[in-house]
Amino acid sequence: MRDDPTGPASPVELVSLRTIAREWTRLGCIGFGGPPTHIALLRRLCVEERAWLDAEVFEDGIAATNLLPGPASTQLAIFCAWKLRGRVGAALGGICFILPGLALILGLAAVFLASRPPTWVLGAAAGAGAAVPAVAVSAAWALAPASWRRVGRTRAPRARWVAYVAAGALAAATVGEYLVVVLLACGLLEVALRRSKDPNRRAAGALVPAVVAHAASAGGLAALAIVAIKVGALSYGGGFVIVPLMQHDAVVTYHWMTGTQFLNAVALGQVTPGPVVQTVAVVGYAAGGVGGGLLAAVIAFAPSFAFVLAGGPRFDTMRGNATVQSFFSGAGPAVVGAIAGSAVPLGLELGHVWQLPLLAAAALGLLVLRRGVVSVLLLLGVIGVVAAAIGAPVR
Repeated sequence: MRDDPTGPASPVELVSLRTIAREWTRLGCIGFGGPPTHIALLRRLCVEERAWLDAEVFEDGIAATNLLPGPASTQLAIFCAWKLRGRVGAALGGICFILPGLALILGLAAVFLASRPPTWVLGAAAGAGAAVPAVAVSAAWALAPASWRRVGRTRAPRARWVAYVAAGALAAATVGEYLVVVLLACGLLEVALRRSKDPNRRAAGALVPAVVAHAASAGGLAALAIVAIKVGALSYGGGFVIVPLMQHDAVVTYHWMTGTQFLNAVALGQVTPGPVVQTVAVVGYAAGGVGGGLLAAVIAFAPSFAFVLAGGPRFDTMRGNATVQSFFSGAGPAVVGAIAGSAVPLGLELGHVWQLPLLAAAALGLLVLRRGVVSVLLLLGVIGVVAAAIGAPVR
């Protein structure tokens, strides 16, 4: 029944590769709104409508992919396709899920990063870009409750949670290029502290993330590859944590884009379907045109495929691995802090006074009124177009 003997146990019914290609492409086209939307769409398709997967299997997939670096919802899409048709299905489903948003974001990058874009485009970018710092705070706020519940009710772990959040926020706000080091340090510190309290405990395997060397002297495509691999393989917590990882490299170190253009890139990553990690394609476009954008996307998403294809059969073991759990108990809060802290350098990139009221409005809409990110960004983009039309500075 199965075309790939290395895949999982056969599902209730054989799902054709054509069906996977069609359905995962559809999800990639309508997946506006980030990971919560992607998870809901995958659950509706695979569990509720088609009954391809048991609800318990799906929930286990969510838990396991949230332990991995990189875009968790993309990894979940790959995982679901893997459960249905093994490695071939996983590769096909992941590609189909990613491609629609990637094509759209590269097309928009060509417009927004043109040498002399129309005034209305600059206005839309300035309006939507004004909301990006508030989006960062909103993303962190949404992640914080689950991270806090994970530490339990004991005083010492809660104190460490606060310290890890503060470390991540401070690093993102001040030394963004070293954020990965801080995330790793928080995770490894928690592993060491827990082992010291239970020296006889044995883990199924140690989690030793690789630290990618800084390639500032290399420049060009080599530097772009380093940035993309950091985004794809070292972005613990996925999603918005890629912003502080990329900002310093793209704006300060390599000068591929201005701070304002980086805000535009983040906004484009939010308003297009698919994972936020596709923001790296805009950075790649700025560095090397369409080829650079495609290269950055391929490198950034490659770890997600590798993690699921190689680790899928071991997800249950990984979830029960004490070392893995300890690492993410330290790195997870640091990710929350890093996402919140990224609002500082992002806010400093706002270049016009008229953007400040829009930032305040975005904070109100996202944090108080609980509006969706896409709708807020689109609304502020329209306001930016109007502001440009009546003469507000946009260059």
